[in-house]
Amino acid sequence: MAEKSSIFDMIGPVMIGPSSSHTAGVVRIARAAIRILGAVPTEAVITFYNSFARTYEGHGSDRAIVAGLLGYAPDDTRIRTAFDHAAEAGLQYTFQGVGNASTMHPNTIKLNLLDGATGRRVEVVGQSRGGGVIRIVEVDGFPADFSGSLHTLIIDADDVPGSIAFIASVIAHDQCNIATMFVSRKGRNDAARQFIEMDSPIKEITLAYLRQLSWVQHITYIPTLE
Repeated sequence: MAEKSSIFDMIGPVMIGPSSSHTAGVVRIARAAIRILGAVPTEAVITFYNSFARTYEGHGSDRAIVAGLLGYAPDDTRIRTAFDHAAEAGLQYTFQGVGNASTMHPNTIKLNLLDGATGRRVEVVGQSRGGGVIRIVEVDGFPADFSGSLHTLIIDADDVPGSIAFIASVIAHDQCNIATMFVSRKGRNDAARQFIEMDSPIKEITLAYLRQLSWVQHITYIPTLE
């Protein structure tokens, strides 16, 4: 894809945008999304909403989101040439803009990602709150609420009685302190998804134990993005 002039062309090689919402926050949303996917995607449909839809090209948010999808950190000097690196990595991407989504935060991005090697797809909706702070507010249609600044577990499980308390107990025995827990389910006794933020890393042996539980379908562990 052809590159267009943006703020990055005027500031030199260091990643400094007009605001951290348009640069650092955008990179972090993408980095959270690829950790949920479990890989750098081969295909991405990127939708910018509201103010982002009007400014993403001129403010460099398009390069920042592609850089994050490649796994680059917010201060990586390769952000200004992210389109070139995406071509080299085989990442195909499409940008879309929706300027009048009144129910969404002004700086919202939706990412539809595909890992061609496994066929796995994820849809992640994130908000850039300013100062580089983000919130992931939806994953695959499940409402969510986590920042990526803490260690995060995403647990897909059957909605069985006592499951939330049991998982919390297992994590506590690993001496991990739960900072936040957000639970979303499709219906009573249906599929449920738990988003758990922890102050410290969880041990691999604890993850292995949780994964072998008959009522746990899938676990994604996201170490802090910092």
